Amino acid sequence: MTQLKKYIWLIDTIRRHGKISHKDLSDEWERNKDMSDYKPLHRGTFNRWRDAIRSKLGIDIECQTMGGYVYYIANPEIIDDNKLKRWMLDTFSVGNIIEGNLSLHNRILIEEIPSGRLYLIPIVEAIKRNKVVEMTYNSFKTGEISGSVVEPYCLKLFEGRWYLLARPKDKDRPEIYGLDRIESLKILEDTFKLPKDFSAADYFASMYGVVSDKARPEKIVIRAYTQHRHYVNSLPIHHSQRLIEEHDDYADFELYVAPTYDFIMRLLHDGAWLEVLSPLSLRQAMKGWISDMYDLYTYP
Repeated sequence: MTQLKKYIWLIDTIRRHGKISHKDLSDEWERNKDMSDYKPLHRGTFNRWRDAIRSKLGIDIECQTMGGYVYYIANPEIIDDNKLKRWMLDTFSVGNIIEGNLSLHNRILIEEIPSGRLYLIPIVEAIKRNKVVEMTYNSFKTGEISGSVVEPYCLKLFEGRWYLLARPKDKDRPEIYGLDRIESLKILEDTFKLPKDFSAADYFASMYGVVSDKARPEKIVIRAYTQHRHYVNSLPIHHSQRLIEEHDDYADFELYVAPTYDFIMRLLHDGAWLEVLSPLSLRQAMKGWISDMYDLYTYP
């Protein structure tokens, strides 16, 4: 059991309760046999964890003395407003829960995904130090394996795959690389300067997924039918999505996004439950894809 997992357990437990006493914390810790080995959470250990969580993660666990000594997270915005930190805490929290219930392995099903984690750590290190990397890459698009020297800009997780946005040394624009397609990677001694105006969030803000297709963002209106409108509303397709109007049998949503290949594939995923109302160019593109699909099934 690593210290980080213990810190995550403590943060998650306090987050779930809102406010909790040390006794209740210790009781929960003691019941979690896989983590505590049935030993209580001593106050000295608890205080050391609090200090480490503050210094390493920037999360303050404070004590409220009025109405009983209870502990709470004093700066929840550190978690709520930071997508990466929130994702990390949620991921580790779920991992802790599953790890503590391995006896239920045949009743908790997960997807096996090509995460490309083999090269995730060295790429993070290269990004941190602004180091150039040399890699051998197997492109699904061209079917070729080639070597390239790139400047790593940022990482993005999309649909279970990690992607690297990096600028090849011989090109002016950055390109996307799937980590699961990297055959080999080496961090070089050369360094690079990240463009001053580059922002990972801004770069992907008007995109769905990772494929740019050089398409420009535009206002797109979609209609979700019957109960599917609730799914689209509860889990937006894109962060720009907003509900325009809702009726008993459909709801209309507006998005501001580039109609890229990734985006079209996402719309096709919902089949007849979702319709593109505008723009006309995207409706025609959808018709083209649907027509090609229909041709595939014309003959038995």
